[in-house]
Parts: sequence; C-alpha cells; structure tokens
Amino acid sequence: MSDPIDPLIVDLVEWVGKTPRRYDELIDAWRTSCPRLTVWEEACARGLVVRRSVAGAGTIIEITDEGRALLTSRH
Repeated sequence: MSDPIDPLIVDLVEWVGKTPRRYDELIDAWRTSCPRLTVWEEACARGLVVRRSVAGAGTIIEITDEGRALLTSRH
C-alpha cells in the first residue's frame, strides 16, 4: 500500500476488525464529502472488508482474511 489514503484504510480495517459493524454505523463513522477520500469504497474494492446480510440485523460489515493479513503485516 502506498496511496495517500492507505493509513485511513488501515484505520477502518482495524475498527471493523475489533467487531463486525452495522452498515449504517460504518457509514455514519466513515462518511466523507470528499470524492478523493473513498476510504470505505477502497477498503471494499481491495477485499479488506465485506458486506453480509444477517437476518434480523440487516447489513453487517466484516473484516476479510485479506484484511486480517494486512493488519498482521503492519504489526
């Protein structure tokens, strides 16, 4: 990773890695009005987090194996 938003992506992946998050919670916490700071979208595109529908809970965001590997490699 060498993009200027990489540290923000790592922060998002660490945050989701602590516990799966509801989609609305994630969007509220990581919303941005800057089209160049697409942290959430970039984390999804890189396969670091994934959306999953859970009956009774709605859409949940979870860290992927790739996301865990990223965090492991940075510590």
